[in-house]
Parts: sequence; structure tokens; C-alpha cells
Amino acid sequence: MDSIPTIDISPLTEPKTDTYEATVQHILEACTGIGFLSITGTGVTQQTVDQVRQATREIFAIDESRKWDQAITRENYRGYIPMGFFTPNDGSGNADKYEGYKLHHEVAANAPIRSDCSLYGPNLWPDELPGAKEIILGYWSQLDRVADLLLGALETGLNLKPNTLRSAFQDPMTNMTLLHYPPQAADEAGYGIHPHKDTDALTIIAPDPVGGLEVQTRTGGWITPNCPPGGFVVNIGDMLELWSGGRLKSTPHRVVNRSGKERYSFPYFAVPRHDVIVEPLLAALPGFDRPAVHCGHWSAEIWRTNWPDETADDNTPELGTLQD
Repeated sequence: MDSIPTIDISPLTEPKTDTYEATVQHILEACTGIGFLSITGTGVTQQTVDQVRQATREIFAIDESRKWDQAITRENYRGYIPMGFFTPNDGSGNADKYEGYKLHHEVAANAPIRSDCSLYGPNLWPDELPGAKEIILGYWSQLDRVADLLLGALETGLNLKPNTLRSAFQDPMTNMTLLHYPPQAADEAGYGIHPHKDTDALTIIAPDPVGGLEVQTRTGGWITPNCPPGGFVVNIGDMLELWSGGRLKSTPHRVVNRSGKERYSFPYFAVPRHDVIVEPLLAALPGFDRPAVHCGHWSAEIWRTNWPDETADDNTPELGTLQD
């Protein structure tokens, strides 16, 4: 498959119908083919997306010194990510050309789960934008519902028992990154984000009108998702590829912003609960051989190895980075 299909997922709200079954098969074909799809019929309005995009712009427009006051730390991977701060996880290549703002599943400071895993906790929210939290978390909750519908469809398509996948997302490690990509010159080397595969279960993103997302086809070329207005781009991550024994495809992608305009993005990354161990639920396809993943450990390693002076070791599975 060298193209990215667009699928209306509204029939997923009505199981046990012919339309539901047909939609499941379309989703499965996309996820076992190129690993990407554009979806419509989510119930998430364009107004909601526009509000999140505006909040994202306003967060990055905050005074530079104030953003640094909320910068991520090794102890708390939440808050502002400075421009050009991170390199690919394997330590190679140029720093990516973006600034970000990291948000995790919102957990109260006194939540019991914090004693089980230090990666849980409350997010940092800019004091300058008191309405941003409500806007973003409202959007987040709607994408939780969309992710649940997609996971349910994949359970059906893979002939798994109901809730086999969805039950792993109680108290999840789902996260979002608000992103700002300045325009790159036509002859400027490097990327907004380097070629990589997502390490989560699945990613949902409202594409920015200026474009820049590129997806690698099975033949090695690069294509741009043709997502209709009001739609979302979805892609399979490494965890669902592993759960499916290699049937669902985690596909390389990258961002190059040569539009001449500022690009803003806010991907949603669905990640299971910290103590979930992801391993094949079906017999692995021939040639597919990857170790089981402990979600809490893997997430901690991804955050740790993002720091320029940290490297992966023998106890760390592949972390999504690809050789360019």
C-alpha cells in the first residue's frame, strides 16, 4: 500500500452491524498495509481543534524566560522543551528543529498511583493562559474516546477477545506534545522531527494546514497524508505492532517544514498503564522477533535517552529512532 486511505469511523459506534464490520476491515487493511490512515466521523468538531491550535500558538508566544521557568527536567518530563534541545534517541544526527510543551495523563499530586510509578503526576500549565488546561484536557478526553473506538475495532479485526487491548488503557501513560516548528529554508539540512517510528500504541493528530508530515511507503518513498478538513491522521505505533505479532505496521515518518510558515501541531500518543507488559497476543509473523516491552520501563528510557548526554544500553529495546 503506497497511499493513505480516508475512513469514516462513525459506524464504530454501532457494533454488530454490516457497516461496522466493513469499517473494521477497512481499518485493518490500512493498519496492516501502510500503518497510517486518515479518519473522519470522529465527533470532534473543527471548532474544538481550532481552539487547541490557538491555545498552542499562545503557549509558544509566552515570554521566553517564562517558558524556561517551566522547562522539563530529568526528574519531571513535563513542561517546556526548548528549540533544538533534543537529538534522536540514538545520539546521532542534528537536533530536531522544534520547540515543544510536554503533557502527560493528568494525575493529582496525591494520587496513589504515583507511589507505583514516578512518571505519573500533575502537569505544568502556564499561568499566563488560565483557559488552556480546560481546552486541552477537553480535547484530550474526546481523543480518548476515539482511541477506544479504534482499539475496539482492532480487537475485532484481529479476532481478539473484547477489551483485550482497551483494558490496558486504564490509568494510562497516554501523553501529548504541543509542537512549534519554525519554517526551514529550502537548502537547510535536518528535520523538524527526524525519521522515526512512534513507540506508543497509536497516535492521533489533527494535521496542520501548512503541511510537513511525510510518511515512508513500503517501497521507500515518502508521501504526505491527504487528510480532509475536520479529519485526523492516525498511525500505528511499536506497541500495537508488537501486540499483533507484526501484523499491524509501525511506519517511519518525519516532519520537514519548508512551507515558509510557522507550523503548530499537538499529537496524542496512546500508551498503556505503567505495569502493562506488551508482548504478542497472536503468533508472531515469520521474521518478526522483538522482545516484550514493560510500558513503564520503556517510557522512562525514551524520556531518559532524549537528553543529549544519555545513551541507550543493552537493557533498552529499540526506541523508534531510524538511521537517516
